[in-house]
Amino acid sequence: MTLNPLHISADIWRNRYLLGQLVKRDVLLRYRGAMFGVMWVFLSPLIMLAIFAFIFGQIFQARWPQQESGIPFWLLLYSGLIAFNLFAETISRAPASVRGYPSFVKKIIFPVSILPLVPLGAALVHGGFNFLILLAALAWTGHLHAGILLFPLLITPLLLLALGLSWFFAAWGVFIKDMTQIVPVFVQMLMFLSPVFYPASAVPEALRPVFHYNPLSTVIESCRATVTGQPVEWGAWGMAFVFCLVAAILGYAFFQHSRDEFADAL
Repeated sequence: MTLNPLHISADIWRNRYLLGQLVKRDVLLRYRGAMFGVMWVFLSPLIMLAIFAFIFGQIFQARWPQQESGIPFWLLLYSGLIAFNLFAETISRAPASVRGYPSFVKKIIFPVSILPLVPLGAALVHGGFNFLILLAALAWTGHLHAGILLFPLLITPLLLLALGLSWFFAAWGVFIKDMTQIVPVFVQMLMFLSPVFYPASAVPEALRPVFHYNPLSTVIESCRATVTGQPVEWGAWGMAFVFCLVAAILGYAFFQHSRDEFADAL
């Protein structure tokens, strides 16, 4: 088993067609039977953004703590949720990603390691539509600028972390069914321990080191900086990237170490 990131990437690339078909199947099955079908991929984030705009813009008239730009609070909140939801959707579904395909696992030639990537692929589809709606909302409010194009790049560490944890939780999910209940609770805790609903600058001084070393915080704040036009802290982002890359490699190693026992457990 090699842990070279290039070899891991090459393995994923080699199975890209199969992975694409599984992601397509996953997205279509989610909306099968619904009146609007796949249109919900677009309608869901649009409705959510409209609710945010009404609740936080009209009712609460909330403002971001220490906010300097004129960007509405609900857009800053939405931009943080786009990043976090990519992570949350991926790892929340990870524990069932292998257990849900027992017939594939028992086929010797099937590349089982791509199964935990299916939730990530589906999350990217939803995240892509969320990002397009964010662009439209920024243009509509007059706050669209070229810096927002860095958003997809800055989110890369979060995808690596989600991938590493997805491999890890997918392996544990084969042996421990309770993982499907435990992980969503873990995700909810992380949502409030990360600057999704507030900026990192609003955290009490004594707790800031905890947030400083949280890669979720770094990525969310970096992505939000592209929305507000503020400079990105590339040093902190680089450290988060390295940490998340290592997490992805370790998650892959744990998955490959455990995969020989999947067929017996299922």
